[in-house]
Amino acid sequence: MSDKPVFLYDTTLRDGTQGEGFQLSGLDKLRIAQRLDAFGIDYIEGGWPGSNPKDVEFFREARKLDLQHAKLAAFGSTRRANVKVEEDPQVQLLLDAETPVVTIFGKSWEMQVTEVLRTTVEENQAMIRDTVAHLAKHGREVIYDAEHFFDGYKDSPEHALRTLEAAAEGGAACLVLCDTNGGTLPSEVMQICKAVRDRIPGTPVGIHTHNDCELGVANAISAVKAGAVQIQGTINGYGERTGNCNLTSVIPILQLKMGLPMVPKLEKLRELSYFVDDVANNPHFARAPFVGRTAFAHKGGMHVNAVKKNSRSYEHIEPASVGNEQNILVSELSGQDNILIRAAGLGLPLEKGSAEAAAVLRRIKELEHEGYSFEAAGGSLELLIRRELGIYQKPFDLTEYHTSFRQYRDGHRPVCEATVKLEVGGTPELTVAEGNGVVNALDVALRKALLPFYPAIEGVSLVDYKVRIIDGHDATAAKTRVLIVSTDGEKNWGTVGVSENIIEASWLAIVDSIDLFLQRNA
Repeated sequence: MSDKPVFLYDTTLRDGTQGEGFQLSGLDKLRIAQRLDAFGIDYIEGGWPGSNPKDVEFFREARKLDLQHAKLAAFGSTRRANVKVEEDPQVQLLLDAETPVVTIFGKSWEMQVTEVLRTTVEENQAMIRDTVAHLAKHGREVIYDAEHFFDGYKDSPEHALRTLEAAAEGGAACLVLCDTNGGTLPSEVMQICKAVRDRIPGTPVGIHTHNDCELGVANAISAVKAGAVQIQGTINGYGERTGNCNLTSVIPILQLKMGLPMVPKLEKLRELSYFVDDVANNPHFARAPFVGRTAFAHKGGMHVNAVKKNSRSYEHIEPASVGNEQNILVSELSGQDNILIRAAGLGLPLEKGSAEAAAVLRRIKELEHEGYSFEAAGGSLELLIRRELGIYQKPFDLTEYHTSFRQYRDGHRPVCEATVKLEVGGTPELTVAEGNGVVNALDVALRKALLPFYPAIEGVSLVDYKVRIIDGHDATAAKTRVLIVSTDGEKNWGTVGVSENIIEASWLAIVDSIDLFLQRNA
């Protein structure tokens, strides 16, 4: 290891994939490895070559990667008990992966040695020492992960420390202390890390934490304060049970709060976070620190007023430093500044103290009382502002719409149909369409009716549709809120509709979606 103060060891491709709902193909892993390298991660753990064909394939293909910064690591275990290290096929697979770094784990907890491995303390130490020495003899940089180290230390400090000494004697480049069960407190991590450094001063120490007590990041920071020089974790905190130490939180804390140089372009952090989520086909966690959509969101009127004057009043860092941005929300809690900032962002000339600004704010509060929500419906908010400013032109007049659902007794596929009758500039139009459900049929019929007059709407499509029941105690008579997201291929926008009737709520949201596109492209 070089003289960098703290090294970043990413195990998203191995430990992260042990998390529920997080799956990666071989190609996915290669793509993520390249992005981790470009971001500035020091070590990338690719997987366990002996555990499954996918990881064997990954390491074969990974040899072709032109990594500019990161070292690729293969992961595995010590030799089996009472087996010569040269004859253990799992150890040989680690060498066959041809990575410059090999990370192996061994047992630190005496209970695990005697009850899980069913071997002696002495044989366990020999397993650690032999495996590290064998891999080091073949030119590998060997990182030793001391599994269950903190639990083992709390049971028997001397036994746990002797397992680390065995790894150090074998030539380990770094001794990584693992809080495998995620139940250790920051104060304990700091005290135990200091004890390890005092006992084995000649070998660097690392930290591997889990988030079972939601202390994964805090424990990693405590270890660094106690002298750890390597942090293991995953992007977005993916991992077994409640996850691993979240690198997207640890990295900015170390770099921005503690002044430790970690990556050259921290402003790429949010982009990396979203990339990993997208590749894994998982939704982004909106409230994630630093990188989440709401990390720098402001809703209360007093907060927005203060942020407008000085963003430091309610933001602990510059959002752009981690690739994020300030997000001013609009709701019934809003003050006029919320509206003005959003309007300015949309390029709409709404002025502070004007009758139009007051009218917009009043109308928002009225609509939110009825069940509307504009936080994720910026498109409907923009239309509201345009109407109050008098820069809105109604694209069509609805005469009527009708929907039907027919289910046949013979088990044939049900038929959903919609009829839309409207006028554009005095010209009547009547269309009928079928769809996958009455809402889809209504959407198709409306577009079909408008297409002769506004051919550009052919490029608009709906990409998300969400239904929320308001005041569920009213049961089937409850109001329904429909939020949809639309796109023209370049920009996305959200619109909202509310009604006791789910079809009408959907109609209102769909109409706003197309209406906004036409206003912007008039």
